[in-house]
Amino acid sequence: MKTVNILLYTFFLLLLSACQSKEVFFEDAFCIQNINTIDPVDGLKENQTVIIKDGKIFKITDSESLKLSPENTIIDGGGKYLIPGLWDAHVHFAYIEELAPSMFDLFLSYGITSVRDTGGKVDFVKSWKDKALANPTDAPRVMMAGPLLDGEPNVYDGSPGRPELSVGLGSVDDVVSQIEMLMSKDVDLLKAYEMLTPEQFIKVNELAKANGLKVTGHVPLSMDVITASNAGMNSMEHMRNLEISCASNADELWEARKRMLKEGATESGGTLRSKIHAAQRAIAIKNYDEAKANEVLTVLKKNETWQIPTLTLNTLFSGRYYARPDYQESYSFLPDSIGSAWKEGSKNLASMPIPEGRKEWEEWNLMMVNKVHKTGIDIMAGTDAPIAMLTPGLSLHEELMVLVKAGLSPLDALKTATINPARYFNLENELGSIQETMWADLLILNANPLENIQNTKKINAVIKQGKVYSRKDLDNMMSKLRKG
Repeated sequence: MKTVNILLYTFFLLLLSACQSKEVFFEDAFCIQNINTIDPVDGLKENQTVIIKDGKIFKITDSESLKLSPENTIIDGGGKYLIPGLWDAHVHFAYIEELAPSMFDLFLSYGITSVRDTGGKVDFVKSWKDKALANPTDAPRVMMAGPLLDGEPNVYDGSPGRPELSVGLGSVDDVVSQIEMLMSKDVDLLKAYEMLTPEQFIKVNELAKANGLKVTGHVPLSMDVITASNAGMNSMEHMRNLEISCASNADELWEARKRMLKEGATESGGTLRSKIHAAQRAIAIKNYDEAKANEVLTVLKKNETWQIPTLTLNTLFSGRYYARPDYQESYSFLPDSIGSAWKEGSKNLASMPIPEGRKEWEEWNLMMVNKVHKTGIDIMAGTDAPIAMLTPGLSLHEELMVLVKAGLSPLDALKTATINPARYFNLENELGSIQETMWADLLILNANPLENIQNTKKINAVIKQGKVYSRKDLDNMMSKLRKG
């Protein structure tokens, strides 16, 4: 009996060994072998094999447990790291219309596989969304808001320095008709802006909820953050106007703001808005109140009002990204007239002294993002590119760096540009993670971003919905951009 058991045991060992040594072929697929995966939820897993088939992640397994047939198309991932494709959750295709044709390739070259356009003429932005839908492996996914829904006078009205990104709405009825039109254009969200009246803002949120859309934007100048959040605002851009609600003298500032809005009704929207911020921002920062801030953030957490802090933009003078060699190099990939203007503009900006009160404002932004994160409020990484000479694509990597500087871990920073935007659009079962059945929007990196977030820039390959762009492909793409 003992001899029989030994024979059976030996037989099963041989059978197991034979099974383990069997080579596996995946038809119409490619395999990334021996790679370290970094999933926003599951974290780091070493030595994985990832099979991509029909544009999606077909299988993920330990490399040791899967012997690939040499007939497979195999990418050697040894010593490399796989992360989900990145999102820039705040861009504007319409801000510089002549730059828009370059933006798809810029985004893909820097590993941005999805973007959220937060304001521009709806037909212009929709033309880029439609191109992306028609060519899903050659362009980033585009989610769009259409124009900024603003009151009167509206801020981005087409005047010098203010591209026509917004519509000025004079009444609640105007809000209704505008949103009906936007719904016919298949917008993915709505963006409310600063000159809306409280009544208009409330109607925007009511209609958005009724139609299953998110509302993002700037808290109107006529409202405080808590009231806007309670009205249904899903996310805030730039943390704009948050400083007023967190000030010990907030009531006094609100009364002054109401007077300025009334007295400046005949001014241009851009002029009036800038005047109000210039008059009140430094005062609010000086009177920052921890208890008030905790009260406000508790409400934002309860209401799930997400934050897109655009820290790179908000720390413009202290960060000085535009003065760095890699940023200067990126301007050569822009159309000649834009690249030349940005190089000159960045040189001038780098030589400027920091304006009075700006240092305190930028420090407040870093502190507040840390506090927002610790409160448990969801954050998305967005840049506002191409505003402020922010190169589409590269600027998102800068944003991740500044988020880490503000106190997020590298993994939490990665979440703001991967799984969080997917969750925002209820796409977390399709995008933002490295999981079987999800779309294969992925980056292969040459170094570990969990050790240094700047390693997100060390891109070996970009995979967009199953199409692989090798480093050579990406370099060729950039070379064509440089030649115009």
